[in-house]
Amino acid sequence: MTVFSQYQYRDSNRIGISFGLNQFTLNTNNFETKPGNGWNAGLSMRGNYYNNWDMVYAMQFSENNFSVTTNGGFITENTNYKLSSAQISLMWSYKIIESHLSVELGPLVQINGKLNVEKGKENNIITGTTLLVKDIVDISQFNFYPVIGITAGVRHVRLNVSYQYGVNNMLGNLNNKNLGYSFKGNPGILNGNLIIYL
Repeated sequence: MTVFSQYQYRDSNRIGISFGLNQFTLNTNNFETKPGNGWNAGLSMRGNYYNNWDMVYAMQFSENNFSVTTNGGFITENTNYKLSSAQISLMWSYKIIESHLSVELGPLVQINGKLNVEKGKENNIITGTTLLVKDIVDISQFNFYPVIGITAGVRHVRLNVSYQYGVNNMLGNLNNKNLGYSFKGNPGILNGNLIIYL
C-alpha cells in the first residue's frame, strides 16, 4: 500500500518589481524642515526561510525631497532639497496569511550623494541661522535604517507600506566644515510600494 501526501503550497522564491512613493522627513533642531514626497523603484527576492518566515532581499533606488524655511531677500519661502539614494535591505517576513498578508522587519543600508538644491535659491539664508542654503549640501553619504512594514495582496500583486528611521546622524559630515554649528539630523521615511511578483 502506498500513501502520497502533497505538501501545502508555499510561496517559494519569487522575484518582485516594485515602484511607489515616499515621504521624507529630516528630524533636526538646527533649522525648520517640512516633509516632501518622492518616488521609489526597485527589485526584490522573496524566499521561504523557516516555517512561517520568509526572507526578503531588496534593492531600491529613491528620490527623496524635503524643504527648509529660508529667507530670500525680504521673502520667507520654503526651499526644496532633493536626495537621490540607493538602498539595500534584508528583511525577515512573518506570514500571517500565506501569499496574502505578512509583516516585515530588518536592517537597511543607504548610499546617497550630496543634496541637490532648488535652482535659483542656493544663496537664500536658512531661517534662524547665518547659513546659506548651499552650505548644508555635503551630508553623510552612508546611513543605516531599521525598517518595519506590512505587505498585503494576492500572489502576484501586493502593496507594501513601511517606515524606516535613520539611527546615525545624516548631518554629521557638516560638523567637519567649521560652519559654527553642531549639526544633528535623523531622517525618517514612509514608503508605499506596489510589488509585482513574477
